[in-house]
Amino acid sequence: MSWQAYVDDQLISKNLKKAAIAGLDGNIWAKSADFNLTSDEVKNLLSGYDDSSKLYSAGLVLEGQKYLYLSGDDVVKRGKQGKGGVHIMKTKQTLLVSIYDEPLTAPEAANITESLGEYLNTCGY
Repeated sequence: MSWQAYVDDQLISKNLKKAAIAGLDGNIWAKSADFNLTSDEVKNLLSGYDDSSKLYSAGLVLEGQKYLYLSGDDVVKRGKQGKGGVHIMKTKQTLLVSIYDEPLTAPEAANITESLGEYLNTCGY
């Protein structure tokens, strides 16, 4: 399956608003058609895994929009903006970025994103 098919079939088709898969070097491998995520934004998200303290002040910035950083660990980061938010998961070789909005809830977005992330980990990605 192509990376684009993972975005389309495993993320967007499950009612996420926007989604992307990027490499841990910041390069974007695939994204939904209307997602204007930049490589620099991916690199900034990845740097938050090394030092999450800056995420509390700078937030999670996607498409130039700041999401309030809620919580995270070595694998998952969560952010909120209005009635929606962002769920980010780091795998062995990828960063999954999912943006959701109502009627999808944060736990549903987490389940969708993390299910794909766990599958990619089992495949070595």
